[in-house]
Amino acid sequence: MAGFTKSGLTTAIQNYMENTETTFTATIPTFIQQAEEKLLKSVQLPVFRKNVTGTGTASNTYLQLPSDFLAPFSLAVLNASNEYTYLLLKHVSWIRDYTPLAATTGAPLYYAEFDDASFILAPTPSSGFTFELHYFYRPESLTEGADGGTTWLATNASNALLYACLLEAAIFMKLNPAEIQIYDTKYQEGLARLKILGESKAIRDEARYDNLRVPPQP
Repeated sequence: MAGFTKSGLTTAIQNYMENTETTFTATIPTFIQQAEEKLLKSVQLPVFRKNVTGTGTASNTYLQLPSDFLAPFSLAVLNASNEYTYLLLKHVSWIRDYTPLAATTGAPLYYAEFDDASFILAPTPSSGFTFELHYFYRPESLTEGADGGTTWLATNASNALLYACLLEAAIFMKLNPAEIQIYDTKYQEGLARLKILGESKAIRDEARYDNLRVPPQP
């Protein structure tokens, strides 16, 4: 199946469901966003990995997360010679036990997800170290672009995206269970093919094991 633009997917949803009613049409962006979220959380796609670098603050035990952050793969601290030291991921309670006093400073060795906006580091950075974060990120939704715009999912996973949208639309329209099951079956078929691409064919050879720690479920 060829890829979709934003307007092309909208039209396809209307045509498949034979519904151009105002409320239904106004809800199509929600169908698309829900479908994207489902795919993003159901399959590991290497294309949704990103690397960023940033500078920490001396005596500040927290490191701000990117706004599109979903989950970490690795966090490294760079020294003056740009040599990498990878921090070990721990729980916040472990970090607190390791450094009961935030005033304990040095080169960070460990990190944990403190909240939705920051990591906590241990020990607290003794200077403005440079960090490199390799992470799983949330891509921009197709609904955020222009009518003629597209995204990776809309171009490369159009079948799975379409049927995920149709499944949401069928539930919205309160179709009978047999009809909803048809769309769910087609979605599962598209998802299976996407998982083969993302988790078998497009995998990367890595010295460090930094795949997601819990295999995703459909």
